[in-house]
Amino acid sequence: MSDRIIRLIGLTGGIATGKTAISNYLADVCGFPILDADIFAREAVNPCSPILDSIVKRYGAGIVLPDGNLNRPELGNIIFCNAAERQWLEQQIHPYVRRRLLEETQSCIAASSLVSQDTQDLGTKTQEIGFFHQKLEPSIVEKKSGFCAKADTLTLVLVVPLLFEANMTDLCTEIWVVYCSPEVQLERLMQRDGLSYDRANARINAQLPLAQKCQQADVILDNSSTLDSLFRQVDVQVSRF
Repeated sequence: MSDRIIRLIGLTGGIATGKTAISNYLADVCGFPILDADIFAREAVNPCSPILDSIVKRYGAGIVLPDGNLNRPELGNIIFCNAAERQWLEQQIHPYVRRRLLEETQSCIAASSLVSQDTQDLGTKTQEIGFFHQKLEPSIVEKKSGFCAKADTLTLVLVVPLLFEANMTDLCTEIWVVYCSPEVQLERLMQRDGLSYDRANARINAQLPLAQKCQQADVILDNSSTLDSLFRQVDVQVSRF
């Protein structure tokens, strides 16, 4: 499997810009495995977890619901109004999330390699891989660590809202940023989460500005229009490789 290509798409953007819509599309239509940092962040604060215990020690028992789960709205009211508290919380959670992303990425790669090896052992693996590589210029193969030649490519999507802020860009081979105008982002967030103008703005401002994320992106997906328009952009990027 020395010529196997691992394509790790880091999908990020601002809050309420459309990351979930794209990750669902990549999973349901393209069949790509999705590793969601938000799921691991929730896992990090499961009842009785060490990180939740640290949060309770810092903010008191009121930060936990009667069922033992974290009171997320209450925690949000604290961290989105206080940069120092937000930084402390991220220092607790981000290392856990990073470790889980690495573990699951390695697990997917290992599982895929086993399946590919089994197929090869059965003698059913085609010879398309070598032919496909011959058709590509070496510079393209080196620069793009994943192209959608399904016979020899494993594509994983890492959905990481704070990809830049948490310094996790090294986990990816390419970065996709979902963009929309600030006005559209604010309106969507207020409608989606039932937030006031001030609270929605506080959540947006807690993240790196979208413009700065776009400057560091390999791919920018504009979600200022319709979902059909957004998914057409995704199709172009998926089919490029």
